[in-house]
Amino acid sequence: MPVFMLPDLGEGLREAEIHEWHVKEGDDVAVDQLLVSVETAKAVVEVPSPYHGKIVKLFGKAGDVIAVDSPLVEFSGVAIKDTGTVAGTIEVGNTILKESASTLGGKSGAGNVKATPAVRALAQRLGVDLSGVKASGPGGVVTSDDVKRASEALLSMGELESFKGVRRSMALAMKQSKDEIVPVTVMEEANIAGWADNQDTSVRLIRALIKGVAAEPCLNAWYDSKAIGRRVSGPIHIGLAVDTAEGLFVPVIKDAASLSEAALRAKVNEYKKTVADRTIAAENLRDATITLSNFGRFGGKFASPIIMPPQVAIIAAGSTRAAPVVKNNEIKIGKILPISLTFDHRAITGGEATRFLSAMVQDLELEQ
Repeated sequence: MPVFMLPDLGEGLREAEIHEWHVKEGDDVAVDQLLVSVETAKAVVEVPSPYHGKIVKLFGKAGDVIAVDSPLVEFSGVAIKDTGTVAGTIEVGNTILKESASTLGGKSGAGNVKATPAVRALAQRLGVDLSGVKASGPGGVVTSDDVKRASEALLSMGELESFKGVRRSMALAMKQSKDEIVPVTVMEEANIAGWADNQDTSVRLIRALIKGVAAEPCLNAWYDSKAIGRRVSGPIHIGLAVDTAEGLFVPVIKDAASLSEAALRAKVNEYKKTVADRTIAAENLRDATITLSNFGRFGGKFASPIIMPPQVAIIAAGSTRAAPVVKNNEIKIGKILPISLTFDHRAITGGEATRFLSAMVQDLELEQ
């Protein structure tokens, strides 16, 4: 008895959650009849039947997570052979008599790849994600040659490193940010030549961020995409981006404006240690209202950092450098700290963002 495997849904993900079954065991179904709705990271995809026959067994229930190429439905009384267990309209005998290109997917653009069932089956067999294949066929249809070229390119690369844990969560979060946010980045430079030699850069950045929020509180907020509005937070909960070999951690300094500079430094040190030891408490990774990334210690001047929903802003500091500056109509050597601010343009105007950034720079340039 043939078993229908969960097909590649075209989003580059390797699993999906069963959202709703539309059939039950014992039902007779026709080809292309809707079997089940499955939910990926951001879309609900409807999966039709590749067979005409009776359903013997359903693998999984609503809420279960099923891996691609894992059993989904077992059939009996099927009069056609398995053609790759992918959706589409195809008549099968000893040879393919007729097939037409179809799309598989819901709201996600990655799921709307045009390909025939035979090409989808070939892609599954070769482990090729159709959403990443450049189509050469008429009307943007992916051909078998396109899939074979993509497969050859994959073979020339190293083995697939499947992301797990923190890095997998990071990848999914970046996809969510891309899907939901309308990002705009503005950049400015602060001359910090007046800083003392032992000045604490992280603390000064946090203090400047707090000054920015004082000038424009709306950047310390969450955006509600369903209600089409923002919730401005009173307390400033700063997410502090920390890079590790396992991936990106963002511990949260709660109510940062209430802490002294010494307390801020102690909190930064605590988080660096607990992140490195992987002992940081889950509650210290939640509820940030704005994020700060000091990537400059690794290199780079400016950036377009990624906002994590539901936040509406993230600030990134680049590496300092010596550069000529004009002060009191005289050219002097300054110490330049580049600052980048990415904001969600659904919630924040350009004027609000630049006033926030100007307040930050003004505080950073204070000689203390």
